[in-house]
Amino acid sequence: MNADFRRRLLAGERLVGTLLTLPDPAVPELMRHLGYDWLFIDCEHGPFEAQQAQAMLQGAHPLPCLVRVPSSDPVWLKKMLDIGPAGVIVPQVNSPQQAAAVVAACRYPPRGERGIGVGRAHGFGPGFQDYLRNANEAVSVVVQAEHIEAVRNIEAIADVPGIDCILVGPNDLAASMGRIGELDHPDVKAAIARVRDCCRARGIPLGCFGVTREAIREFIDQGFCLITVGVDVLYLGQAAGEMLAAVREMGDGR
Repeated sequence: MNADFRRRLLAGERLVGTLLTLPDPAVPELMRHLGYDWLFIDCEHGPFEAQQAQAMLQGAHPLPCLVRVPSSDPVWLKKMLDIGPAGVIVPQVNSPQQAAAVVAACRYPPRGERGIGVGRAHGFGPGFQDYLRNANEAVSVVVQAEHIEAVRNIEAIADVPGIDCILVGPNDLAASMGRIGELDHPDVKAAIARVRDCCRARGIPLGCFGVTREAIREFIDQGFCLITVGVDVLYLGQAAGEMLAAVREMGDGR
């Protein structure tokens, strides 16, 4: 399943997922019934420890999940890859040196420096040898361009071998430019366009995030393929709020 996800990603298929922050495996279990291509488990901003993230993967199975790690620290990459996601999303990758270190931490020798342990990814032991043989081709490595420094270095970052996708984080990018919340500002749009054009020229798949379908439409029109739309807590809050408002408006009926 993980190898198939990476194959589809590298082929540029549109893969639609949603972002999960609630640490309950019932949430991905629900989402996998709705037809998403993948799920984004957010261990950067969400209140997840590794064991909770693993439970989320178990709830989602067999739907592929990417785990956003809290940082590019190799310890986090090793720990999260060993729980068996389809791949990782790495935030705040702002230089080619950092990107190369991320790739090395995600690939077993001789292609990288990933540590070897036994976990859910390895079938808790029985699948150990099979996983070691196939992991380098099956695990997706997605880095985020979400800071103006990443935009300035985007050509060098994109030239690092082993980067499967670059995912734009428009909110953090705008904030790093002194334009917090101004996602439609021309400077922010120009920065995103630079990332887009660089990746297009190199055939690197592009990812994006948007809270609403309107926010994501422009990215889809530009050929972004790894799509993250919506957040679990917002779905819950918005639907609950709309239902409450509708009931409040009802007549007495007595």
